[in-house]
Amino acid sequence: MLSATLSSFKLWLSSRSPDRATAKELYGVIVAQARSPAFYAVHGVPDTPDGRYEVILLHLFLILERLKALGQPGRVLSQNLIEVFVEDMDDSMREMGVGDLSVPRKVKKAAAGLWDRAGVYRTALAEAGDANLAGQLRASIPTEPGMALSADELARYMRACATHLAQQPAVNVSAGRLRFPAVE
Repeated sequence: MLSATLSSFKLWLSSRSPDRATAKELYGVIVAQARSPAFYAVHGVPDTPDGRYEVILLHLFLILERLKALGQPGRVLSQNLIEVFVEDMDDSMREMGVGDLSVPRKVKKAAAGLWDRAGVYRTALAEAGDANLAGQLRASIPTEPGMALSADELARYMRACATHLAQQPAVNVSAGRLRFPAVE
């Protein structure tokens, strides 16, 4: 019964906005970038569900910040993008075998993580230098024994992404045709 209700809700969500397809495309760009092996092999982000989640949040935050510059169309697209993110978190947790009763609580926690990171990342990006941003990345991204997180390099990458996204034409942004710079 719960599964049928969730399926109906997902169908309703997917059909309620013409921006939904664009939001899904943008989310695909986010996930593809978050899967870049350099985050895990070079920068020390653990290749675990928690590590991948943090890299997705980082990129989701950057795109949401870029969408703010579009005014009302950006707000609508942002809302759709957040809904796609929540839907993906729900699907991912179910695929990992999280019990039906605890999925909503865990999805709520995942969504809250986005707001937490957005606040600290926004403040840190507004500051000159990358020390605070690197510190926030260290606080947010889990590490594994024997691996060092390259937080300073990730902070520089994040700032470069913000600059790169800000330079993208509004028509590309609103159409979901954004690309991130390469991860080095």
